[in-house]
Amino acid sequence: MPSIAIIGTGYVGLVSGACLADFGNNVICVDIDEKKIARLENGEIPIYEPGLEAIVSRNTAAGRLSFTNSLIYAVQRSAVIFIAVGTPSADDGSADLLYVENAAREIGKIITGYKIVVDKSTVPIGTGKKVRQWITEELDMRIKTGVLAVDAVTFDVVSNPEFLREGAAVQDFTHPDRIVIGAETQQARAAMKEVYRALYLNETPYIETNIESAETIKYAANAFLAVKVTFINEIANLCEKVGANIQDVAKAIGRDGRIGTKFLHPGPGYGGSCFPKDTQALVHIGRDCQSYLSIVEAAITANETQKKKMSQKIEIGMGGNLGGKKIAILGLAFKPNTDDMREAPALVIIQELIKKGAAIRACDPVAIQEASLRFKPSKNAVTFFDDEYKAIEGANALVIMTEWNQYRNLDLKRVKQLLAEPYFFDLRNVYKRSDMEQNGFKYFAVGQ
Repeated sequence: MPSIAIIGTGYVGLVSGACLADFGNNVICVDIDEKKIARLENGEIPIYEPGLEAIVSRNTAAGRLSFTNSLIYAVQRSAVIFIAVGTPSADDGSADLLYVENAAREIGKIITGYKIVVDKSTVPIGTGKKVRQWITEELDMRIKTGVLAVDAVTFDVVSNPEFLREGAAVQDFTHPDRIVIGAETQQARAAMKEVYRALYLNETPYIETNIESAETIKYAANAFLAVKVTFINEIANLCEKVGANIQDVAKAIGRDGRIGTKFLHPGPGYGGSCFPKDTQALVHIGRDCQSYLSIVEAAITANETQKKKMSQKIEIGMGGNLGGKKIAILGLAFKPNTDDMREAPALVIIQELIKKGAAIRACDPVAIQEASLRFKPSKNAVTFFDDEYKAIEGANALVIMTEWNQYRNLDLKRVKQLLAEPYFFDLRNVYKRSDMEQNGFKYFAVGQ
């Protein structure tokens, strides 16, 4: 098994490093954040991801997984170097490659023999060429200063995009639908197959292609799913106008094998670290190439509109005046099983409700700490609770924002007693209208 360095211990880097170690590889995770590395060495996991802590603990104890602040130490001891740093959105919507460039240049300053450098971060199409250029520039500088002999070092660049769902990342990494390897040499392809040998033996589909295709695959996959989510939300809005039921519509069209059932669940809009950022970046790439992606652009606009429609649904449902109303929000993270609030619908919807005069009583199993930071400017308008029933008590309305399991099976009789008014806004269509109305709620869902 090849030795592996993972640059970056964020969400992608830590999950990838731990799971690759679990495949039997020797993995060194490196990060410039000394506090984060110290926490990892002490067995603390800085992100919430089900199942990850056990894998990190198991492989650290086995000696296959280690953590360091020294990039030199990690790179010199590894044959394959994964770049798994952040690529945040710039002001114009493009992906900011500063951290990728810094990592590539540092690699160029260190390597003394053949290495395989793997882009694991989600990066714009063409980044593989830039990574090669940045490393080459640093190698040339070492040659000019006499530190390195001419042609003493060779390297390959590989694109190996991740397809991890937050809340299910361990399962996704260990049981993937496919492994995509974008490489230019047979040596690099063979090495990557060794990295993923455990999956190769399990007959996981491998897609071998060039670097640009691999980079495009990642963006195209996320953009398609974002469009699919947006499509079903717009159909749900139409269903409300014409008297149709979106759940029946989604079930029927999902049975079409060409469409499929996944991502046909209407709600308050998509969020998270991937769909918003990646769709914006893909649109920016299209504009730069004068190959405009009008469908993706429309999905971005419609998704932002969907979030505001949800606050309007609540306002209209409660009679058009939210001044002084207390609204209980159950779920703050953009999806269950994560504490990630990046681009979460809750961020927009809660702010819109506050603007309309409402006071928010918010609850989430794991995202309260993150939410308290994001809503700090609105601290007088948002109160946080670690118990859903305490959040509901005395509220004029209840909103299901994120479909955590514990919110799927609420004690409805208790909820009805605790609410000051029986308004129930189910933005994830968790409950049945007939049950809710039978229990005396004024029930509002999406697409019904």
